Amino acid sequence: MKPHILTAIALASSALLPVSAFAHDPAAQAASTAAPAMEAEFERIMDVYPADEPGVSVIMMRGDEVIFSGSRGIANAATGDALTPDTVFRYASISKQFAAATIMQMVDEGLLSLDDPLSKFVPDFPNGENITVLQLLNHTSGIKSYTGIPGWMVEANTARAFSTQELIAEFADQPVDFAPGASFSYNNSAYILVGAVIEAVSGRPWYEEVDRRIAQPLGLTTLGYRVDESAVPGFATGYTRDGDDAFGTSQAVHASVPGPAGALSGTVGDLATWARALHGGQVVSDASYELMTTRTTYGDGEISPFGLGLVMQAVRGSPGIGHSGGIFGFSTNSIYLPEHDLFVAIFANTDSPVVDPGTTMRRLAASAIGKPYPDFTRTDVDMAALAPYFGEYTIDEGATRQFYERDGQLYTMRTGSNESKVYAAGDNRFFYGVESLTWFELVTGDDDQLRMEMHHNGGDEAEIAVRTGGIPDAPAVAVSAEQLASYAGSYESQIGVMVLAVNEDGQLTGKLGPQPALPLFPVTETEFGVQGVDARVAIVVDEGAVTGLVIKQGGQELPFTRLPDAD
Repeated sequence: MKPHILTAIALASSALLPVSAFAHDPAAQAASTAAPAMEAEFERIMDVYPADEPGVSVIMMRGDEVIFSGSRGIANAATGDALTPDTVFRYASISKQFAAATIMQMVDEGLLSLDDPLSKFVPDFPNGENITVLQLLNHTSGIKSYTGIPGWMVEANTARAFSTQELIAEFADQPVDFAPGASFSYNNSAYILVGAVIEAVSGRPWYEEVDRRIAQPLGLTTLGYRVDESAVPGFATGYTRDGDDAFGTSQAVHASVPGPAGALSGTVGDLATWARALHGGQVVSDASYELMTTRTTYGDGEISPFGLGLVMQAVRGSPGIGHSGGIFGFSTNSIYLPEHDLFVAIFANTDSPVVDPGTTMRRLAASAIGKPYPDFTRTDVDMAALAPYFGEYTIDEGATRQFYERDGQLYTMRTGSNESKVYAAGDNRFFYGVESLTWFELVTGDDDQLRMEMHHNGGDEAEIAVRTGGIPDAPAVAVSAEQLASYAGSYESQIGVMVLAVNEDGQLTGKLGPQPALPLFPVTETEFGVQGVDARVAIVVDEGAVTGLVIKQGGQELPFTRLPDAD
């Protein structure tokens, strides 16, 4: 909810001021106020989404004006209904900012302190006396995130209802990732506990408190916690890509499972109204807003881009405040650029869109502020002429990036990562397709060394890597067909099942869970490299019998135990 809702007495403070100026649905203003040329540019950016697949809805506001509002794709494959700006989506982890704002209103009212220990609200939580409310909000508690517990996010768990206490019990006794405050790790468990704090203070379910404090006063008529989405008019069906060209309905998830970490839903228009209120000083005090929008310092002075329910990020050098969300069937993103008073939100009703909403959001925002990202067009390339550029480029100590060709396709692969397809754009520039803003240029420096200047996420400042040699050849190791056959079988670990098989060409392949089968090439008789992945698969042999395997990647080792062969 990556890789992350709303007193029987009147409020005694001014944390939530009158908001008549914000209590409207911006999406209802159908006409864009953008100049025709700019609107055409926004439409062009949106055209990457096909009309006959699950797609996206978007809203862009400058001040109180909607400068663009549009949709692409279908809301429901069975009915053929199209997505519109009025379609309701799961907000996913965008929900966290509503829970955080509810806590900050309570802080403004003196109902609790950010320094209060978790044990004050959830008395029996392990080490709760040493974990603060602030550490829950800024992801520094060290508690194990339940969505990261190996094997937990299966439909048998996600489709059933949990009370807050029952869900907490799922992760309370898990080993911690680190001591409270010592490090940072994005944490959905922490926001389940944020909900528990809200409930302990208010005496109401967390989502009723969000509704009472935020949705109702701001007139956010579509914002809510829904157990039965099918009963909500205009609620989009969520889809997961099933193969290259097909979509199926996504894994079922009960709203209680994401809870305050990601259960809210609504339209792009209601999120825009919320953003105008939050960033306009209408939701929490100035001091609380500053805390929500300040990067977190943890450990020995390290800094995280996360504040409280919000993330600080830049678009073309302009500071921004936002959050993304991902949940079964949906992918969401939004950002506010204070220097330009610009807000952009984009929601997809699939967790596997053709282009990530965050990439499109950035393109739209950059164009709106007059600093569009560079556009690249694929060009034909002479692989023989490009061959001198292939090789290994050193980024820094311990990190390299390989640039190579296989079967007419260009790739790069960084240490510890999977390979990525790359395309030539001419003039020694290369890009990663419409789904990415990242690109690089190959240049020769004054020292005659070949350099790869990588512009991550389209940034102006380049990461420099220097070519230090060709790509190391894989050792020529022969493994007999009989020995390869002895490795074939199923191997189980905490992350799933790995299946080794010998294909029709006599090559060993490895398939982890639903991932595609990848060719394995021998490095030794018992250790294999993985095509397209900077990883090794080591076969474990004990007294002549194959008993397991170990995946080695990024300095970590993950053991698998061999399962008995099926009869």
